[in-house]
Amino acid sequence: MEMPTKEQAIASNREAWNDSARHHRDAPDWQALLNNVSQAGFTCLDETLTGLLTQVGVDGKDVVQLACNNGRESLSLYALGARSVVGVDQSSAFLEQARELASRSPHAAQFIEADIHHLPVELHERFDLALITIGVLNWMPDIGEFMCHVAQTLKPGGALVVYETHPFLEMFDPDSVDPFSLSSSYFRREPFVQHEPIVYEGKVEQPAAPSYWFAHTLGDLFTAALAAGLRISHFQEYPHSNREEAYDRYQQRPAQLPLCFTWVVIKD
Repeated sequence: MEMPTKEQAIASNREAWNDSARHHRDAPDWQALLNNVSQAGFTCLDETLTGLLTQVGVDGKDVVQLACNNGRESLSLYALGARSVVGVDQSSAFLEQARELASRSPHAAQFIEADIHHLPVELHERFDLALITIGVLNWMPDIGEFMCHVAQTLKPGGALVVYETHPFLEMFDPDSVDPFSLSSSYFRREPFVQHEPIVYEGKVEQPAAPSYWFAHTLGDLFTAALAAGLRISHFQEYPHSNREEAYDRYQQRPAQLPLCFTWVVIKD
């Protein structure tokens, strides 16, 4: 397989996400989300992330969510007392959904279309807290460069909070005949490529721009953060899945895999 350049992968992923937005809007939970965001205390964050954000401290903080998708998590940060929230994503189609949700919310979140690798200078050193949630890191072809751009958004002393799926899961295919056999190397370097729309449950049998999913080891992530001048202050692994339902089969096993993790790094 011919490897795309970094720029080609980013552009193709943007096209794939823009195309997939309509499928997410057709999902049954969209109307419920439109109704729920009108509540001042709206949140869609689970107990693990809520607990960590409370511990780190969101109250009175300026917060940015990088790769915010449709903005539902960004809007949830107000329930934890955020002073201001900015969501950044490169998908114009998902940002349309984010702005529609924001129009129903009593809170004034701002949503900005930008590739993380080309952030507007007005976002530099602006935030006390940056948030990255499930399924962001693996869309990044160069995790070291990505971390440098993330660090740029933080004020000195600011924190990056990450809640992600565990890279061990990239070794397994939950849809294979034997979902518990290893199907890929932990140290895989070529991206996984998908040619169908990106949806969280099931598959949509339609052609779409190829999307590129890059595997990064924990060592890759830690090295990238340290090289970007970030100090690790928290790392914890969990036995529950925060990924698609197909991965639920890996929970509650006698020999339990780590399925997700939380991570906090500080800009000194």
